[in-house]
Amino acid sequence: MRISLKSGAVRLVARLMVITAVVTAVDAIPAGAQQSSPEQPDNYTWLEGIVGERQLTWVKAENSRTAVVLEKDSHFARLKADALEVLEAPDRLANPEFRNGAVYNTWRDGEHVRGIVRRTTLKDYLTSAPKWETVLDYDALSNTDRQSWVGEGLECLHPDDELCLVVLSAGGEDAATLREMNLKTGKFIEGGFVLPRGKQSAVWADKDTLLIGRDWGPGTVSESGYPITVRRWRRGQPLESSNEVFRGDTKDNGFGNNPHVFADGQGHHAEIVERNLSTFARENYLLLPGGAKKLALPLKASVDGMLDGQLLVTLNEDWMPEGEARKIAEGSVVALELAAVEKDPARLKPVVVFAPTSEEFEQWFSTTKNHLILATLEHVQQRAYVYSRGGDGNWIRKALPVPDNLTIDSGTMSLTDDRFFLALEGFLTPPALWLGDAGDGSFVPAKSQKSQFDASGDVVEQLEVTSKDGTRVPYFVVHRKDMQYDGSNPTLLTAYGGFQIASTPSYSPVNGKLWLEHGGVYVLANIRGGGEFGPAWHEAGLKTHRQRIYDDFYAVAENLVTRKITSSRRLGILGASNGGLLMGVAFTQHPEMWNAVVIQVPLLDMLGFEHLSAGASWVGEYGSVSVPEERAFLASISPYNQLKRDVHYPEPLIFTTTKDDRVGPVHARKFAGRMEEFHKPFFYDEITEGGHGEGADKKQEARTDAEYFTYLMMKLMD
Repeated sequence: MRISLKSGAVRLVARLMVITAVVTAVDAIPAGAQQSSPEQPDNYTWLEGIVGERQLTWVKAENSRTAVVLEKDSHFARLKADALEVLEAPDRLANPEFRNGAVYNTWRDGEHVRGIVRRTTLKDYLTSAPKWETVLDYDALSNTDRQSWVGEGLECLHPDDELCLVVLSAGGEDAATLREMNLKTGKFIEGGFVLPRGKQSAVWADKDTLLIGRDWGPGTVSESGYPITVRRWRRGQPLESSNEVFRGDTKDNGFGNNPHVFADGQGHHAEIVERNLSTFARENYLLLPGGAKKLALPLKASVDGMLDGQLLVTLNEDWMPEGEARKIAEGSVVALELAAVEKDPARLKPVVVFAPTSEEFEQWFSTTKNHLILATLEHVQQRAYVYSRGGDGNWIRKALPVPDNLTIDSGTMSLTDDRFFLALEGFLTPPALWLGDAGDGSFVPAKSQKSQFDASGDVVEQLEVTSKDGTRVPYFVVHRKDMQYDGSNPTLLTAYGGFQIASTPSYSPVNGKLWLEHGGVYVLANIRGGGEFGPAWHEAGLKTHRQRIYDDFYAVAENLVTRKITSSRRLGILGASNGGLLMGVAFTQHPEMWNAVVIQVPLLDMLGFEHLSAGASWVGEYGSVSVPEERAFLASISPYNQLKRDVHYPEPLIFTTTKDDRVGPVHARKFAGRMEEFHKPFFYDEITEGGHGEGADKKQEARTDAEYFTYLMMKLMD
């Protein structure tokens, strides 16, 4: 089993003083940050048609106008070649996955554009030149099917991982097609399970049974487009005849009602349906022979694993279990005995596995056959532990020797024994794999990747600034050791600030090669809304309190100028998705502060987001226009609504993809349309494939990266 932590785990590189997530009482919309909130007429609803002829003609014209400038720039070809070189470098670290006694890897390069799944033995993998056997070739499959497949992973029957569902996306969409494969033979199973394209989730109940959440017809998906009904599909049974085991409501506007199956190394088995009522509120149901039984968990709790017959639950709110005299703090991980839960799911007896402190917060956990691996942040330093369940039912832990100033990027756990890999990296430190055995406590370096850019003259600093309401906000600066503090340094500032996702340092060869090597400064801000300091750091910026997030970002920018690291003339910002919304707000609230703004796959129409793509599933984060107070706030920060004819804005680069079925291209289109109406300069690029990302393969990603950095050099460098 593999865990990927690119967007979810906190990866910080220097010790920081204790940061409190407690914020002072402020108005929902601070007076100094208020913008006029009258709602402008929405004149660009016609651009909401994703693939209409008129809409795509407009897209083609805007793309051509941008390409004439950016792709003809003298830097573009070289930057594109450099990006592709590091993205397809043959000596990249091949990230491992433990499956059925072997090590698997998904690999993309110049020869395998869409990628291959390959395998070798652990012993061979640890050598400098492993001898790989190809199991699945996505390029060959695309050619056979005449479809532009993007592999989105494997859903396998644990612990053997022999039977798998191959998840195939057309062009990178969230919607996917699933096909059954025997991973040991490398063959698709004739007459095996096949699920047609859709936004869906499927898990193995046993070798002949799947639990599936998908669109089954009218009334089976939510207003946000996610499935609300789960069925049990047995081998040989027509899909349409599968048996319903759970049904939610069309108002369940979270991320779908999804089935999960947990099987541990001791032979225990649990089937859970997670009913997502809204963005962060959910109910958990245990599927039993007598039907689905609701677990008496708080709404902000998720069942995330099982070990030794214990369901492992993450709490994102305080919990006072019925009949208990103690309150369990948000951010805790607790264990529930499965046998007791099956007998009485309404009366739960949790045992605390991990409890947060004012300085240490859980980030993720996963399991081997007999042990739990749990990662935290303490003083904003990465920590990791091996947990074992004692004979008395309590949990004991042993720290893993994770070196300071390195952070965990990804990992894989064996479900047939206690071995695991963790990948450690830093801003300027390439990824290195450490191999551990939770049974004997060993944890040693196994493989490492060589540097993909010259970082010998660079250094990382961790700084902090006081935001508008007095909260201390940390940020990282990567720069040349001999940087002059005269305000002349081209600087790229980025952040995310939402959904309890920690935006933290990682090794980026593209940023290094295309920006740092050219003398640029790179800044990552740990603003509120993320998960860097536990649930409270996220909750501080929810709904009408969201201005705190934008104030944090502006405070970091001001501090960069005050320290003379850069100046408004040399300062650019970049963000994607929710970070794209952050860019749009920064663009409209403080246009004088930036000289370059890259707005990627963004939300920008915050008065209309609920009816665009999956927008209804994010009401828990942003609020709803159906609530008057929240509508007024959304109008006041919506970049699309806040564009003004009489304001001078920097010339932004707006990027999106046609096949983004999560946020969709409509926000970017409408924002660009209003910019055009107001005669404001902008660059616009909408590629076809890539889903909610930069491209469907590394060649597409390299071209997009070259476009970003060409634009940034034009605006910020001489």
